[in-house]
Amino acid sequence: MSNLTLNAEALYLELLRSMQQLIAASPKPPRLVGVASGGAWLAERLQKDLGLSDEIGVLSSAMHRDDFSSRGLAASGATQLPFEVNGAHLIVLDDVLYTGRTIRAVLNELFDYGRPASVKLAVLVDRGGRELPVQADLAMARMALPATQSLQLARSETGQFSFQVQEG
Repeated sequence: MSNLTLNAEALYLELLRSMQQLIAASPKPPRLVGVASGGAWLAERLQKDLGLSDEIGVLSSAMHRDDFSSRGLAASGATQLPFEVNGAHLIVLDDVLYTGRTIRAVLNELFDYGRPASVKLAVLVDRGGRELPVQADLAMARMALPATQSLQLARSETGQFSFQVQEG
């Protein structure tokens, strides 16, 4: 595992500014929902930094993965949506968008809980390589990596973000 030169903290600050603008333009603040685990970390920190009092939600992709038989049940945590999903305006947050399969799975999970009025997707990094027609509404950076590598957000004990690249 190696650290990537992509500055996760700088990208987070860009995301924070974009979210401030999005929320200012909204008649009612949207609810934040993070994809376990990197997206949930983003949602937690954004809630604090934006001064939002509403609880955040967490979505797990585990039960709706189309590669469940090869991946098994990931230890990403359970879905927690401590608010009414029906009619809500939601922003789903994730660290990295790649094939689109995780987002498809979490959207299926989300709709098990109700029908939101709208869903926007915000990610720190869009690495291309889409296998499904999924696109982020907000992507702070775009980059390409070989298919043999995975990119994921890491969080230090002090809450600082960094990226890690794994081979395999």
